[in-house]
Amino acid sequence: MVALLVLMLMLLPHVISKTHIVKCNIPDPQPPLHQYDQNGDFIIGGIASHSIIISNSIAFSQEPPPALPEELNVVPKHYQNILALQFAVKEINENPQILPNVTLGFHIYDSYFNAKWTYHATMLLTSTLETFVPNYICDIKQNLLAIIGGLDSQTSLQVATILDIYKVPQLIYGSAPLMNDKTPGLYFYQMSPKEDLQYQGILYFLLHFRWTWIGILTSNDEYGDRFVQTVVPLFSQSGICFAFTERTQKFTFITEVNALFNKGAKIHDNIINNKANAVVVYGESYAVPFFRWFPYLSEQEQMPSKPKGKVWIMTGQMELTSFVYQRTWDTEILHGALSFTARSGDVPGFHKFVENKNPSSSKGDGFIMDFWQQAFGCVFTNQVTGNVKGDICTGEERLENLPGPFFEMSMTSHSYNIYNAVYVVAQALHAMSTSQVKHRSMAGRGELKLQNQQLWQLHHFLRHISFNNSAGDKISFDQNGAIVAGFDVTNWIVFSNQSFQRVKVGKIDPQVPPEQALAISEDIITWHNWFNQTLPKSVCSDSCHPGSSKKVKEGEPFCCYDCTPCPEGKITTQEDMTDCYKCEDKKYPNRNRNLCIPKSTSFLSYEDPLGISLTSFALSFAFITAFVLGTFMKHHHTPIVKANNWILTYTLLISLLLCFICALLFIGQPQVVTCLLRQTVFGIIFSVAVSCVLAKTITVVLAFMATKPGSRMRKWVGKGMANSVVLSCSIIQAAICTMWLVISPPFPDVDFNSVAGEIVLECNEGSVAMFYCVLGYMGFLALVSFTVAFFARKLPDSFNEAKFITFSMLLFCSVWLSFVPTYLSMKGKYVVAVEIFSILASSAGLLSCIFAPKYYIIVLRPELNSRDLLIRRKT
Repeated sequence: MVALLVLMLMLLPHVISKTHIVKCNIPDPQPPLHQYDQNGDFIIGGIASHSIIISNSIAFSQEPPPALPEELNVVPKHYQNILALQFAVKEINENPQILPNVTLGFHIYDSYFNAKWTYHATMLLTSTLETFVPNYICDIKQNLLAIIGGLDSQTSLQVATILDIYKVPQLIYGSAPLMNDKTPGLYFYQMSPKEDLQYQGILYFLLHFRWTWIGILTSNDEYGDRFVQTVVPLFSQSGICFAFTERTQKFTFITEVNALFNKGAKIHDNIINNKANAVVVYGESYAVPFFRWFPYLSEQEQMPSKPKGKVWIMTGQMELTSFVYQRTWDTEILHGALSFTARSGDVPGFHKFVENKNPSSSKGDGFIMDFWQQAFGCVFTNQVTGNVKGDICTGEERLENLPGPFFEMSMTSHSYNIYNAVYVVAQALHAMSTSQVKHRSMAGRGELKLQNQQLWQLHHFLRHISFNNSAGDKISFDQNGAIVAGFDVTNWIVFSNQSFQRVKVGKIDPQVPPEQALAISEDIITWHNWFNQTLPKSVCSDSCHPGSSKKVKEGEPFCCYDCTPCPEGKITTQEDMTDCYKCEDKKYPNRNRNLCIPKSTSFLSYEDPLGISLTSFALSFAFITAFVLGTFMKHHHTPIVKANNWILTYTLLISLLLCFICALLFIGQPQVVTCLLRQTVFGIIFSVAVSCVLAKTITVVLAFMATKPGSRMRKWVGKGMANSVVLSCSIIQAAICTMWLVISPPFPDVDFNSVAGEIVLECNEGSVAMFYCVLGYMGFLALVSFTVAFFARKLPDSFNEAKFITFSMLLFCSVWLSFVPTYLSMKGKYVVAVEIFSILASSAGLLSCIFAPKYYIIVLRPELNSRDLLIRRKT
């Protein structure tokens, strides 16, 4: 019921005003200090931010006095915003294609960056021109279409709070208010791109230059808090850390100046002395004039002659503006700054329109006098009483002669937004007027007359507006009422004569994929003089080069780290990697551990020097063995051959010959057949050889035991017993090898890891246990042979071989005992080489120890090879 009563009270004045125009003669208690009026059939309201009032504090014990001239600080560059609105209205009124027979007018008031004056200006626009009675239309009817404003977020929110009551469209040409405050019913449209796109663009920009250690300078209000809360998690997810976050104070009273300067000195020293060279600055349009105080604020006793440079990254709301008292101030601190600005185009005719602007040609412009006087540093004689101090304004001064921080002839981004906003309203009204459903044409001097409720329906046409402006840019809104546009990245270049140049060095396009949104021309960027035109670095720690990884310092942000070399076998191929990783199996790290090199294929080949050497030895020993065998066969009927069991002798020589030849199975690229045969063939042949040695040893022992009277060993002495020993021992080894081939046969394999830089082609033994069973069995036979021969070494016989067998088995066992640890410690092709060497060494040992003495007698001392001599020696 209370809400209904309030609603009725609010609607009551409208009802009264429609039924009977009240004759109100109430004077405005505080007339606006500046205004610009141009009549028309429909009015566009404008909230400018042309000046800022810095006054003494208000005690609210009495009515606040009017602002004094010395309290008024004009921001000269913002006067262009007013000219942009006037220029757009002028173009539309002169264009017969838009709103024919209808003229647009405008009423512009100043917000003074102040809540009181902002509310006051908004109420003036929604009331009448002559009197100020909130909620009443007195004497003069005005058709207010929309209000364009404001420049800053807080100003726009204050305007939106009032316009929400009347449902008047609001087109914001600056940054939008906090979305939390955009309750249902706040009818505003955002002429600048969404800030989320800007934040993404700044992130891409930082990542492009690899600036991971940055600072933030922002305003100490809810908008600064929103900025920090948005970008800190967003940037941190992409590996960017924050060296500091400083907040500046806004002041409106003279009494706050000292506190502001003290705070600014601390902020200045902290930023300048910090290692972070990239600083993201977020603020409103008035922030730059206060920012220009920085070079003059410091708590240090002695300022350096050449101040340290920083890369200032300005958000879109900020532009290079100055107060008039900063005319001669140093601008070095801003040289090389980078600004994200709403995309703007070159509007034809605007430059000439501005050139012709002067106080005498500006009827009804209440802003131009203060602007002219403060911008040019002169005084109009009709504006002061008494003696004139300083230069006198002639009105013929040229705007193009003003320094860039005070005025620009080309349209700024904010002015471009205002220009587009006027056209958006005009196009929406034009669409509304041509709609047969939502408008009503009436006769009478061709004037278009719309009812109030129809004007409210202008929102429908605003939401769906789409057209190309005179600069060729497409103007349309998204579903949230924000213009669909991107940002330009501009480089600020300032000169000692206060001239200023903006250079477009990049852009952010919202229509392309995010990874391609930022286009930057790095080569044309001008950096601060401190950096000597070299790319600035803004990192906590220098990059870890490939071959090393980052190790975060304890207790510090993740951007601060030490670099540690990659361990053996691992690499990093990029800078600042957090972990080293292994190469794929077919590659290996280079010496610097920053690249994976393809591995070479390795195996013991016949072309390899080691393979050639082993092959030569194997064939040489095989030839020697064959020669010895031929010699023995040639002297088959000699006593020395007969006395040593020629069958065992030939069997042993043939097995040794095969041992030397089977060593060749280990050389060459492993194949299925060679892998299956080489260990088994070697095992069986070597077992035959060792069995023959064992049989010879047993034969010698039994022969001497059989000579004793009454010995029963005579029946065991003979060729049958020796053959049985060889056959049985060989069959056991053959059974072991057969079992090996059945259970887990060897096969060709590839070893990627044992040798760095090589892919070793090898034979996998299948079952390591079976492999060592084969070796163990041969070792067992050798140990038995050694033991028997050792005890028979002193038996009195001219042809007793026990001594030679003992020495040969000692050599055999030494070779194969040393083989095991060497085999396990070697890698790659050298594993095969060790086994071949063991085969050749042990076989050569048997050949030389057992057959060299006999060969010496047969070939070199044939006179000793006689039965008579043997019997005589035995006697």
